[in-house]
Amino acid sequence: MSGMCGCCGALRPRYKKLVDAIFPEDPQDGLVKTNMDKLTFYTIRAPEKLDRVGEYLAQRLSRDVSRNRKGYVVIAMEALDQLLLACHAQSINLFVESFLKMVSKLLESRDPDLQILGSTSFVKFTNIEEDTPSYHRRYDFFVSKFSAMAHSNNQAPDVRIKVRVAGLRGLQGVVKKTSSDELQVNIWDKVHMDKIVPSLLYNMHEEDSPSPSPSDDTQHASQQQDTTRPTTVAETCLRDLVCRAAFGCIKSVLKPALSHLDNHQLWVPNRFAVKCFKIIMYSMQSQYSHVAIQSLLSHLDDHTRDSARIKASIVGVLRETVSIAAAGSIGPSVLEVFNTLLRHLRLSIDYQLTGRRGSQGSIHKQPINEEEEKLFQEAIITTVGAFATILPDYQKIEIMMFIMGKVPIPPQNGDSNFLSATGVQGEEGNLLLQNMLLKSLHQVALAYTSVSMTTTFTSTAFLDPLLRVSLVADAHVRLIVQQILHTLIDRHGNCEKLQEIRIPKYINDLDLKVEKCSRQDLAFMRKHGPQFYSMLYENLLQHDNSDENFHAIYCTMALLCVEMGGEDVLVELLRLTLGLQEIACKPQEENDLSTPHICKLHAVLAAYLNLISQLTAIPALCQHVTQVLETRKQEAPYFLPETAFLEGNSLDQVTLPDTVDTNLLFHQNAINEAMASSGHEVSRLSQPFVPLRSDFPSQSRYSMDVQSINIELDQVDTPGRDRKHPGEEITFETLKKTLTEKTPDAEDDEARRREVVEKFQNAPFEEIAAHSEARSQQLNNKLNEIMDMVSKPSVDASGRVVSLSGPFQVKSVPVYEMQFPDLCVY
Repeated sequence: MSGMCGCCGALRPRYKKLVDAIFPEDPQDGLVKTNMDKLTFYTIRAPEKLDRVGEYLAQRLSRDVSRNRKGYVVIAMEALDQLLLACHAQSINLFVESFLKMVSKLLESRDPDLQILGSTSFVKFTNIEEDTPSYHRRYDFFVSKFSAMAHSNNQAPDVRIKVRVAGLRGLQGVVKKTSSDELQVNIWDKVHMDKIVPSLLYNMHEEDSPSPSPSDDTQHASQQQDTTRPTTVAETCLRDLVCRAAFGCIKSVLKPALSHLDNHQLWVPNRFAVKCFKIIMYSMQSQYSHVAIQSLLSHLDDHTRDSARIKASIVGVLRETVSIAAAGSIGPSVLEVFNTLLRHLRLSIDYQLTGRRGSQGSIHKQPINEEEEKLFQEAIITTVGAFATILPDYQKIEIMMFIMGKVPIPPQNGDSNFLSATGVQGEEGNLLLQNMLLKSLHQVALAYTSVSMTTTFTSTAFLDPLLRVSLVADAHVRLIVQQILHTLIDRHGNCEKLQEIRIPKYINDLDLKVEKCSRQDLAFMRKHGPQFYSMLYENLLQHDNSDENFHAIYCTMALLCVEMGGEDVLVELLRLTLGLQEIACKPQEENDLSTPHICKLHAVLAAYLNLISQLTAIPALCQHVTQVLETRKQEAPYFLPETAFLEGNSLDQVTLPDTVDTNLLFHQNAINEAMASSGHEVSRLSQPFVPLRSDFPSQSRYSMDVQSINIELDQVDTPGRDRKHPGEEITFETLKKTLTEKTPDAEDDEARRREVVEKFQNAPFEEIAAHSEARSQQLNNKLNEIMDMVSKPSVDASGRVVSLSGPFQVKSVPVYEMQFPDLCVY
């Protein structure tokens, strides 16, 4: 019998003999290296035997696992690892299948040591680059098993940590092996990502991850300990996962992450959520950032009916995400992003007013916490500003116009009870929406870098409603509008230096940066200046102005003077100041202003004229302003900012005379003479300031003075002609009616027009060219004749010029020195 066994042993295949030879009698002796080298050399020389070697090793390992012979199991896995590293034959795929079966056998074991061994061998396998592709290999089992190991709840802390780390590294190996090979299973499928991403986030959460027992206090030991912590390993795996994700796969990572945060209620507080998305944003390519932003916005839409705390936390994560995103990485739908945020802001205001959360048709509506809603609203406003910081300036202008289009503006008839965008009737809904939207607009304006007024206010669709909102009844809304104007007008950092109303002795104490106004800004102020002046005029006369309102209005006026202080603008600002002083000097029965309001108004005008006089450095103007200020300091200190805006000072006790002493006022004649002495045009300075209507649309600068234009017709006695007295008043309506009224021969004009059109359509080109040349020559002759008549007027024998209205002595003026009216300038 023994001879028969020896005979059978001699007939065994050579590969089995080589495999059996690598196992020692005592497993503690480890792998027999000399015999392992023989087996490796054999598989390299005969690669067709590699699959049989793997199959036989798998049989031995299965037998050893079932018999709980761990030592031989370790030796078998070590042999498999060395064969994988050494052999790269075309038949290695069959050997890999045997290897994966052995790894699966180890992972199915309940012994943690065998599970860790299987995970370690699998990670080594994933680091090997295969020469031949595999079409039928699947990793579904490994994803499920490694995910289960990552959620291990073993009672022993040290074992639990090791199993979780092994599971996490196994997941990283699966992603590494399959993400770059299109022939492998699609690891980005929902069924796989729903297991991988939650496993990573579960271990990243410090409260759910156990801490390893401390070993040494040295720095080396601490670093070694960090690499074995599930939190650190999970973060590394998440970074690697996101780095490998292509554009179409980013959402496959984000959706499970958002669902995990929902399922485990990790939004409040949002510290962990912010940490996760920071890792994601820093790991992905910059051009993919808008995918994460869009996913968070969509998730915010899904939580519309949730509590304001959860939504505020999501918005907070969104804000942190945006701060990491690269400039211009929001994506093509920039307005849609802001529209989503503003829609949630509007819904929050609606919930705050109604006190309930839910759709209009919903029967069960949840009560809301007003404080939480306010925090949510502030979070949205801050996030809007964060979004604006990464946009280019031209898009910031579009965003400001977009937000301004959503601000409820009172109609021109003055009815304040209008339907707001919240769907709530009444002033409260409009007021809340105006406050929040204007705060959002202010955040965008803070991120905008103003270069010129023409580029900032490119459309009247932005400027007109903004100035109209500045005249609403609520003082806080008016204050926000002034702050927006400060941000958009200030280009040299002068705003902070002009916030306080004061009268410095020397202008250099303010350290203002003043540059010459550009031609574009001068043209802008010629067109839209009357709107700004009228807005300032109306704002200063608002009865409910607080000290903050006065300071903000003064800052706006000062910025207009500093940033756009051209000659025309300076004259108009002086007219505005003198017009306001005239209102303040009227008896209280006429101007309907309280005593504190009048004192503060005089104080604002005093500080403003002092600023203008020192900026222009006109000696006569500085002397006049200084003289008035000294007189007020002695006789009426309540007309100066130091007293009028002193905190705790009661101006109600001040008794104002019916007529203010002229020594306390700034005189128009003195200002005219001072300005004229420096070469300024002061003809308009003598005209009274007349503001536009409160509901002004976009008008040219000349519409402001339509009511103040005095048409004077010089009546000259002419022999044989009676003096004409105006029978009716010439108004704008009569002029408009005269221009638009059809003449009796309108049909003849239409016939001539048709004749000309027909001639140009049918006549030969030579005839048309000759006709045009003749008309052009005729026109030139007429112009030359007119210019000769103007430059060389006819004189009689006595040397006096003869005109249609009679002889009078005049001086001939060359054409290039003639002063044309402003209305003739385009």
